Amino acid sequence: MAAGEQTSSEYIKHHLTNLTFGKDQDGVWRLAETAQEAQEMGFYAIHLDSMGWAIGLGLIFIILFSMVARKATTGVPSGLQNSIEMIIEFIDSNVKDTFSHTNKLIAPMALTAFMWVLLMNLMDLVPVDWVPQLATFIGSNFFGMDPHHVYFKIVPTTDPNVTMGMSLSVFFLALFYSIKNKGVGGFVGELTLHPFSSKNFLVKIILIPINLFLEGVSLLAKPISHGLRLFGNLYAGEMIFILIALLPLYVQWTLSVPWAIFHILVIVLQAFIFMVLMIVYMNMAHETGDH
Repeated sequence: MAAGEQTSSEYIKHHLTNLTFGKDQDGVWRLAETAQEAQEMGFYAIHLDSMGWAIGLGLIFIILFSMVARKATTGVPSGLQNSIEMIIEFIDSNVKDTFSHTNKLIAPMALTAFMWVLLMNLMDLVPVDWVPQLATFIGSNFFGMDPHHVYFKIVPTTDPNVTMGMSLSVFFLALFYSIKNKGVGGFVGELTLHPFSSKNFLVKIILIPINLFLEGVSLLAKPISHGLRLFGNLYAGEMIFILIALLPLYVQWTLSVPWAIFHILVIVLQAFIFMVLMIVYMNMAHETGDH
């Protein structure tokens, strides 16, 4: 992998820029040609590469598991069926150990989160130049695009929009179940009457804004840390692969193979952590002991 005619700085920026579609300052919807243009397109711009890979990998998960489920046998299972059964048993065991309530949604939700994040993370093991070079070839030869302005990231979890989107989905679902199980009064009481409380009514009133501030910060920190933890770890791993790709070819293989082997642990671990935190947040949303 080589930077070609690009400088090292241009090479790194190119590989860390998303294929962005949005409305420019003239009101025209189009693909951004630079990172600056993508930033100027604002909130409603869409990262087509992150969106496409995330949806595509999600469909692969659905198709693969549904195919194995339809062909599952009670006899000696195939290697694929055996692997998927091990994954399902692993998820089910973690849900039983962490989630102490009854909700049929949690186990399928945990399985989906783990497999979807795992598949997106695994894209980090694809050599950093292969797919972007293919996208550049297709964009320049079939769509007349400037090859220097064809951006294509293939690791959705290195995009904070993806990781924060998932974490916010978990957050709002946890809020829904928290209000459903505790009631509006119980939910508000959880935010205003903890961690400090008093039997004196006047003191209790004084402590309400302090409790609300502390519990509010804690509540809002959960989805932020949930999403940014996944993003930060995968982004750092991708950055190291890109930096290795700038080195001479003989050095690349010396460094990239050990890093890829080590990064497999990071890929699986981050998917597991994201899933476990999701189960923990959902378990907290079902806790009603203090209400």
